[in-house]
Amino acid sequence: MVVLKTVQEIEKMKLAGKISARALKLAGEMVEPGISTEKIDEAVSKYIKSQGAASSTLGYSGFPKSCCISVNNQIIHGIPSNSCILKSGDIVSIDISANIGGYHGDNAYTFACGDISENARKLINATKESLQKAISVAKVGNRLGDVGNTVEEYVKERGYSVVRDFVGHGVGTSLHEDPSVPNYGKPGHGLRLREGMTIAIEPMVNEGTSEFITLDDGWTIITADKKLSAHFEHTVAITSSGPLILTDPT
Repeated sequence: MVVLKTVQEIEKMKLAGKISARALKLAGEMVEPGISTEKIDEAVSKYIKSQGAASSTLGYSGFPKSCCISVNNQIIHGIPSNSCILKSGDIVSIDISANIGGYHGDNAYTFACGDISENARKLINATKESLQKAISVAKVGNRLGDVGNTVEEYVKERGYSVVRDFVGHGVGTSLHEDPSVPNYGKPGHGLRLREGMTIAIEPMVNEGTSEFITLDDGWTIITADKKLSAHFEHTVAITSSGPLILTDPT
């Protein structure tokens, strides 16, 4: 069941979104050769707690860390560790969610570590731009198929594929609520967007195949062909005046 949010609830989600976005900004500033993903996770955890909030991911279905950090061919759900040391040329997808006052904010960004290849940069840019374009059509009266189709068509034109088995989702008093928000679809099909809906739109875009493998840790998802993957995400409120990004650090 889709839960529509009041104006007051959306204001509460703005706070959760701002904390999540600022934690993501902090994490991105730490991405540099020689740092472990564990160090980034520790800093994120400390910051979220300092804001009176809690990590939405820590303990979620048993997930052991405060954020997901996925490197290169890891699509999502990478577990931060001391053994994962970033090096120049890596692309680093960081997914952070925070909960305050019973409401969640969820966002992700793929960062460049040092000097990355032109192919990696093009993938990152295309994924980021596909999110921006998807948000622009997340308007009252449009449908989820319009949002998903916007992502898929944009990246397909550039030779990439979208991950179909993992999708965006509603956000609110739970980190994952209805509806599911796929990164594919048919224009004019799917659930109609209504004022008060709050959704996480999150393109996961692969350089090669859309197929994936789950690692033995039960969490980390990698591309089946070992090619690169990028991930961007914003929590967005559907309002009468247009889409409102709730995961804004300002």
